[in-house]
Amino acid sequence: MNGPPPSPTSADDFYQTLVENAAEGMLTIDSDSNIVYANPAVEDILGYAPTELIGSSKMKIIPERLEPVHAAALASYVATGERNINWDGIELPALHKDGHEVPTLISLHEHEHNGEQYFTGIIRDITEQRQRESQLQAQKDRLNEFADILTHDIRNPLSIAYGYTEIAHEQSESPELERVLASLARIDDLVSDILALSKRGEVVGETESVDICECLHASWSSVETQQATLQLEDELGVIAADKSRFQELLENLFRNAVDHAGAGATVTVGSLPDDTGLYLEDDGPGIAEPIRSEIFNHGYSTTADGTGYGLSIVSQIVEGHGWEIAVTTGSEGGARFEITW
Repeated sequence: MNGPPPSPTSADDFYQTLVENAAEGMLTIDSDSNIVYANPAVEDILGYAPTELIGSSKMKIIPERLEPVHAAALASYVATGERNINWDGIELPALHKDGHEVPTLISLHEHEHNGEQYFTGIIRDITEQRQRESQLQAQKDRLNEFADILTHDIRNPLSIAYGYTEIAHEQSESPELERVLASLARIDDLVSDILALSKRGEVVGETESVDICECLHASWSSVETQQATLQLEDELGVIAADKSRFQELLENLFRNAVDHAGAGATVTVGSLPDDTGLYLEDDGPGIAEPIRSEIFNHGYSTTADGTGYGLSIVSQIVEGHGWEIAVTTGSEGGARFEITW
C-alpha cells in the first residue's frame, strides 16, 4: 500500500537533495546577471565552491572576450522575450577558477519566484568529448594522408602496367590483353572511388539510374571465374545506385561464389518477387546456418587464405544504399544472397 504523499516541506527537501547531488552543475541568476544559487557540482566543473559564486556576477565565470556578448544577449531577452540561442543545449566556454577555459554544454530554463525573473543553467563539462573529437580528427587526417600516399604508389606501377599492356595489345590485338586492360582500368576507377569516398567519409557516392544487367556482365568479366557460368533468369531493369560501388558489390559476390562453389559452378541471378530486389545464388555447398550471421563481419573467412574483406565490403555498400541483404539456401542447395532495395 502506498504511503501518503510527501508534505510540501518534505517534497522541497527531497528535490533539494536531488539538485545538491546532481552530476551536472546548476547555476541560477536573476535578471541582472547576479548568481543566486550554485550546486556543489559546479565546483567539480569550474573550481568555485558555491559560496564563492553566490552574490557575485555571472561574469565571474565568463571569459573576458565574451562578457559583452553575454550581457547583451540577456538584456535583449529580458527586454523582448525573443530567444536568439538554442536554450536546449548550447556549447559555450566557461572560465575556471584557475583561469583556463572549460568547454561546456549548457541548457537554459526560465522561471519566476515571488514575482522575480530567474534563469537556471544546467552545465555539463564536455572536455573529454572535445578531446575524443580532436583525436578522431587527427586519425582522419592521418588516414587521408595515407590514402593519398597509397593511391599515388598504386597508380605509378599501374600506369606503367597499363602503358606496356596497351602497346602489346596494339601489336597482337589479343583478347586476353584486352581483358587485362579492362581490369587495369577497373583498378584505376576503384582507386579513384575509394580515395574520394574516404575523404568525404562516405561508403556510397552520388547515385544514378543503373542498368543492372549491364553491371552484372561488367562485374562478371572483372572476376576470375574459373570456367564458372553466369545465368540470368530474367530482365532485371534499372536501379538508383552508385554504379561503381554497385559493380564492386557484384564483383565480391561473384568472387565469393566462385571461390566457394569451385570451378565449373553455375551462378544464377534473378529478380525477387514484385521487383523488390535481386538474388544471386550458386550451386556449391552453401553456407551453414550457424555462421550466416557472421559472414559479413570484417575479417571473417572460412578459408585459410581468405582475407574476410569481400562480404564485409558487400554489407557496407548495401547499407550505404539503404538496402538490406540476407543469406539463405539456394534452389540447388548452394549459397543464396538476397538484396532488397
